[in-house]
Amino acid sequence: MNVMVFDIETVPDVEGGRRVYGLEELDDESVGRAMFKLRYEKVGHEFIAHHLQQIVAISVVFRHAEQFRVWTLGDEDAREAEILQRFFDGIERYSPTLVTWNGSGFDLPVIHYRALRHRISAPRYWEVGEEDSSFRFNNYLNRFQWRHTDLMDVLAGYQMRAAAPLDEVATLLGFPGKMGMSGAQVWDCFLSGEINAIRDYCETDVLNTYLVYLHFEHMRGRLTERMLQKETDLVRSTLKNSHKPHLEAFERAWPTA
Repeated sequence: MNVMVFDIETVPDVEGGRRVYGLEELDDESVGRAMFKLRYEKVGHEFIAHHLQQIVAISVVFRHAEQFRVWTLGDEDAREAEILQRFFDGIERYSPTLVTWNGSGFDLPVIHYRALRHRISAPRYWEVGEEDSSFRFNNYLNRFQWRHTDLMDVLAGYQMRAAAPLDEVATLLGFPGKMGMSGAQVWDCFLSGEINAIRDYCETDVLNTYLVYLHFEHMRGRLTERMLQKETDLVRSTLKNSHKPHLEAFERAWPTA
């Protein structure tokens, strides 16, 4: 397996908000509140448009050869440009299968806008067969190919009315689901300086996604029952020996049966 599962956490891009809405006189918190209010007035909800979101964490599960890791890119003080560069460096080096939950609808469009803004070069990610013919019919950009597997999209049969939340699907399969936080709390945590709590939360999300992915691979015949058990045992033993409280808590909340 050569798989990279990832998830992002975002907050309002207050610098961008100042430019777009002419809010130069306001502090960051006030700009954020104004952006939520303006968004609600425009579309009836507060979910900030993709191009006006700032990435504060990208968490990754990486399965390569005999290696299994879960971590968040960069340290807690890393700037957004560094986080994005690390993300694309992994793709350049390994050309992994990317796995997400709603990555096509949210994570990747946000990453595109932010990489554009920070002038991040990512030729492997944008390859569609012009330099490498193997990407012609299996690349990261085509919705109906496997190099990026958006589990929510695939399991819903590419019908948004059939889409399900990760938390509920993970819980149905016996995994812990959401633990201690939700995406709606990220902005408040960010304002309070609780970036490590955001990073920990993001890591539990990618663990849920990876475990769902393993069962999806079993369903489509790419993992036998024995292989599935071996992979889940690897995840469990890694979490037990991680010496990280949030990962150990995830393992304890994950029933063995």
